[in-house]
Amino acid sequence: MNFLKIVLFIAILAVIGWFLLARYGNRQTSESKHQMLIERIEAMGKLELVKYRFSDVLEHKNVSAYLPDASVLLIIKADAVGCVDLTKLSPQDIEVIDDSVSIRLPDPEICYVKIDHEASKVYDTKMAFFREATLVDEAFKSAEKEIYKEVRNSDILRQTSANAIHVFKPLLEGLGFSKINVHFK
Repeated sequence: MNFLKIVLFIAILAVIGWFLLARYGNRQTSESKHQMLIERIEAMGKLELVKYRFSDVLEHKNVSAYLPDASVLLIIKADAVGCVDLTKLSPQDIEVIDDSVSIRLPDPEICYVKIDHEASKVYDTKMAFFREATLVDEAFKSAEKEIYKEVRNSDILRQTSANAIHVFKPLLEGLGFSKINVHFK
């Protein structure tokens, strides 16, 4: 009878322990402390007119004389935006005569190229072991350089110019101008 009481007592303790462990154990908590500071405030006058989405499939390798070659396979997504900086527009760039207007816009430019880290994926690493973080970081830097080169070789500036004309013409027509000339410096 005592043996049965001991087994029952141990079973009840095990059930209570399991319940407490399931409810309060294995919970991972995170703490972050931020001390945010506004570093700079800038006036923005860039009119974003086109956005290109790039995908890069990249295999990056680190070749070593002593260790096996480490490699990583990434699919990288990046955005490039073309814009016109309207802060460079001066009163001399706008000529109004009766119902006609002529605007000389600043040349289109690439506002930014940004890798979308949330949409990018690391698909495979080989022989990276403790070098994986460095290898992935190097791969992203290599991809960023290649994407910048591809953006410069694309027609993003031509498309930005065309979109600027498509934006400004209806705007100026709505202001009552019938003869509109939009061109670039």
